[in-house]
Amino acid sequence: MGTTDALDRKLKEYAAGDYYPFHMPGHKRTPIFMSNPYTIDITEIDGFDDLHHSEGILKEAQDRATKLYGAQQSFYLVNGSTCGILTAIFAAVPQNGTLLMARNSHKAVYHAAYLRNLSTIYMNPCMTQAGISGSVSPGEVERALAENPKIDAVILTSPTYDGIVSDISSIAKIVHRYGIPLIVDEAHGAHFGFYEAFPQTAIRQGADLVIQSMHKVLPSLTQTALLHLNSTRVEPRSVEKYRDMFETSSPSYVLMASMEKCIRMLSEDGESLFRAFKKNLDEFYQKAETLSGIHIMNNGDFTREEVYETDPSKIIISVRNTKINGSRLYHTLLERYHLQMEMVSGFYVLAMTSIMDRREGFLRLFEALLEIDGEILKQPPNPEEISFISELYTPKEKRLELYEAMDLSTEEVSFAQAVGRISGSTVNLYPPGIPVLLPGEVIDVNFIKNIRKCREFRLNLQGIADIINERINVARF
Repeated sequence: MGTTDALDRKLKEYAAGDYYPFHMPGHKRTPIFMSNPYTIDITEIDGFDDLHHSEGILKEAQDRATKLYGAQQSFYLVNGSTCGILTAIFAAVPQNGTLLMARNSHKAVYHAAYLRNLSTIYMNPCMTQAGISGSVSPGEVERALAENPKIDAVILTSPTYDGIVSDISSIAKIVHRYGIPLIVDEAHGAHFGFYEAFPQTAIRQGADLVIQSMHKVLPSLTQTALLHLNSTRVEPRSVEKYRDMFETSSPSYVLMASMEKCIRMLSEDGESLFRAFKKNLDEFYQKAETLSGIHIMNNGDFTREEVYETDPSKIIISVRNTKINGSRLYHTLLERYHLQMEMVSGFYVLAMTSIMDRREGFLRLFEALLEIDGEILKQPPNPEEISFISELYTPKEKRLELYEAMDLSTEEVSFAQAVGRISGSTVNLYPPGIPVLLPGEVIDVNFIKNIRKCREFRLNLQGIADIINERINVARF
C-alpha cells in the first residue's frame, strides 16, 4: 500500500510538507497541546468527571469558559457548533412553532427546523454592491416580527463566513420587545471581544443564546465548540436536556482537554497573542494596498447600510476587476505557492487567519499575490461572471415547509425537466454549507443557469444528483 492509499499516512505526509494553512482549524497545525493523544484518550473514569453530569473538573472547566466570555452559563460541545445550534433551537422553540431565521443560516439551522417541525420565516441579508452578502438589518427583523406575531424565536449568523457582522445590540433590543429570545450563530466569532480591533461578541450585546466554534478561529481541535446561555428567556434545564440529547454520549477527553488548553491560553496570554495577530494583519493589509488588480476587501467596500461591521481576520481576496476568476486564483495559490485557502467563490477567495498564524505565512501570501497581480491585466469586470453567486442566494418561492417537503418521495430528472418543480433535496455550496435551494422551494431557470456556472468555476456544489449529466432530485406527489 502506498503512502497516499490510507488517510493516516497521507496526513503524515502532508504535515511534513510546506503547505501553509489559511483555513480552519485555528491552531494552524501548531503542536501547542499535547504529545501522543492515545495516552490521554480515556472515558469517564474516577477523577475525570462526566460531561453529561459535570460536578468536578469538567464543571470547573466550563465555569472558566463562562467567566472568560462573560456569559450566564457556558457548555462544552464536542459535536461542533452543529450540536449547539440544534440544542439552542430545540430549547427556545416549541414543537410545531415558528422560527424567524436568516436565509444565509448554516444547514444545521434547517436541520433543526425539520426535526422540530417548525414553520420558517426568512430574513434576507442585504446584497452589497461589492457582490457578497451583507448584514441582516434591524429594520428587516422589526418588519418580520411585526408581520408575524406567532414567531417564537429569532436566529441569525454573525459573523458570516465572510466575516460580516450584524448590529446584534439593536436587533436584540427589538427581539426582546416582542418577548422572545435571540439566538446568534457566532461560530466564526469565538475570538470576538478579546481585543479592540475585533468586533464585540454577541454575548455582551444582548443575545440570549450564542454558539461559537472554538476550532474555527482559535487554537482548539476540530469539533470543539461552546454554547453560551445569556438570559432567563430560555430555561437552563431545557438547554441542558437538549444538549444531552445532541451531544455524543462518549465525549472525547482529547477534545475537551484542547478546549481547556485554549481557554487557559486566552486567559493568560490572550492580550499579547491578539496584539501580535493584529500587527501581522495590519502589515498585510498595508502592503496589499500596493496591489493594482487584486483587491483585499475591507470596510471601505461597503456602506453602513449594507454592512454594520467586518472581521479583519477574514481576508477576502477579490479579483472581480481582473481577467481571472476566484477559481483560477485559488488553484494558482494552491498549486504554485502551496497556500491552501479556506474557500473559493466566483470572484474571490477567502483566507482564514487566527492568533496562531505566523508572520511568515502573511508574507508568503502577499508575495504570491504580488507576483500574480503583476501577471494579470486590470480590466472592467464582467457582471455575468461576478453576479451568479449572489443570484444563487436570492430568495426562492417556498411552496412547502421544510418538514413537509423532506418527507416526500423524490425522483431524479434532467435540469430542463426540473424547472417549475419543487426541490426534493438541499443544495449548498461547501464551504460554507449555506443552502442555496431547499426542499419545498421551486426550481427556476436562473437557478439552473447558476449551478451550471458553479460547475464551470469548479465550485463544490453539494446536493445535485449528477451535476456532470445535469440531473437533480425533485419532489414527487
